[in-house]
Amino acid sequence: MHGQRVLVTGGAGFIGSNLANALARDNEVVVVDDLFLGTRENLVDAVDFRERSVLEDDLPTDADVLFHLAALSSMQMHEDDPQRGARVNVEGFVNAVEQFVADGGETVVYATTSSIYGDRTEPSPESMAVEARTGYEASKLARERYAEYYDHYYDDLTLAGLRYFSVYQGMAEGAEGHKGEYANIIAQFAEKIAAGESPKIYGDGTQTRDFTHVQDIVDATIRAAEHDLSGIYNVGTGEQYAFDTVVEMLNDELGTDVAPEYVENPIPEDVYVHDTMADATRIREATGWEPSVSFEEGIRRVCAPYSE
Repeated sequence: MHGQRVLVTGGAGFIGSNLANALARDNEVVVVDDLFLGTRENLVDAVDFRERSVLEDDLPTDADVLFHLAALSSMQMHEDDPQRGARVNVEGFVNAVEQFVADGGETVVYATTSSIYGDRTEPSPESMAVEARTGYEASKLARERYAEYYDHYYDDLTLAGLRYFSVYQGMAEGAEGHKGEYANIIAQFAEKIAAGESPKIYGDGTQTRDFTHVQDIVDATIRAAEHDLSGIYNVGTGEQYAFDTVVEMLNDELGTDVAPEYVENPIPEDVYVHDTMADATRIREATGWEPSVSFEEGIRRVCAPYSE
């Protein structure tokens, strides 16, 4: 993508700032973020940052592309304040899209969630049945339904919903440091192990995730806009790694021998997602996207700053 004016909502957060900074190399980038969780320090100087809420009027939606990543981005955030979660995740999406369309915009790419697939030890295609078991998942499914409506209502509008799978980068290496307890478990575990502290694992450590490096998430997100995609697309590697394996690999890379601490899972079993795995065939066929950062390379990148 070159020479475009783009708006990234939630652009001071983890994924949003990585996206905004990548786009700023060749495009005019405006970021809207209320700094509920994000920080402007994540952004390069070339990005035009506006401390605004997606619930406000007169957003800077005079852009060629809207990348809508603003959200209360975890189950716990949403459960702590469900009214705010619904307003930001659903009303904020509607508000941003409506203003974008009114300003003549035609290309929207937005973040949804892969947690709606539930427990999966086999690849999850977009066509499989999904359900909302938490308020967070309900808000993201509502976002998808609104996008479906807009896709039918506006002839020239395209809306690509991306179901990201377990995105990581690292506390020290990237833009996850500000997230604290909401960071990916790879980032949290690496921070603990590097400090000689035992990372806490819920349950027995056999749960798995399809861990996807943020560099690949950014690449897929930009490609979705470049190809004017509409509909729902998974973004993940199609591989699974257990939490115990993550701890082993981090110890190997850091040259440490820190054992995890296994604790009782405080999240109810009927909502806890034990395993995830993406089937990314659809976005691969539509855009040519392939994950470029192997899990081994991702672990090396997460750990590298602790050895400097």
